Amino acid sequence: MMKPRGVLLVAGVALVALVGCSSTGSSSAAIADIDLVLAGAIDIVVDPSGTAATVDVDTTIPVACSVIYGTDDSFGSIAVDDDMSGGAHQDHGPRLTGLTPDTEYSYILQGSDAAGVIYRSDVMTFRTPVAIETGLGANIASFGAVTGASSEFSDAFAASMAIDGDLGTEWSTAGDGDDAWIEIDLGADHRISGFAFRTREMGDGTAITETFTVAIDGASIGTFPAGSTPVALTEPVVGRVLRFDADRTSGGNTGAVEIEIFGTD
Repeated sequence: MMKPRGVLLVAGVALVALVGCSSTGSSSAAIADIDLVLAGAIDIVVDPSGTAATVDVDTTIPVACSVIYGTDDSFGSIAVDDDMSGGAHQDHGPRLTGLTPDTEYSYILQGSDAAGVIYRSDVMTFRTPVAIETGLGANIASFGAVTGASSEFSDAFAASMAIDGDLGTEWSTAGDGDDAWIEIDLGADHRISGFAFRTREMGDGTAITETFTVAIDGASIGTFPAGSTPVALTEPVVGRVLRFDADRTSGGNTGAVEIEIFGTD
């Protein structure tokens, strides 16, 4: 993933990013220039909700990266690579969560190797966008409970994390690919106006759900694109139990960072 470095426009906001990473190949304690390990530019992908952002960067060698961030230079939050197997690698995507829409954040990307060498950026800033109003009502997924799933990779990637309202957690299957599915019982009938299936993905390009199907109380209502942009139904559907099935995926440990169901009681 080679990209020119410089100013990036994400969700209408100009962002400049540097990254600091930890290398496993250094041999002396020092502060190192992050250019030594960068394979290209850094993209900061801000969620349309304004509540999360992902730092997308590749490195020339396997490294482990982290981000400290906050509303001022006292920071207060940290994000690390979300790698299922742990350890160093070359495709990175630390996810910054708990953000407030329309707010400026300070951050540093950094790390250290086994010899204590620290790779670190200057203090940088970015601004989250104003939250987009969907017009579909509230996200009522948290009213319900997961009553079944094709599989779970581990307790750390449990199916319940698909509806916990936290973009820093995710449900992952144990390699189900196109056969992944999850069932959510809202506990009572609701008037459903739309939904979003925020797919998880791995740095190697696997685990991405491109399209999914939905059945409400056993009745299929179609195939829809996955992503952070909600899908609006032509007409609201009243129902209680929703089953989401992966349709077209890139295979592997498919699942969801978050499944949102919009509607009213």
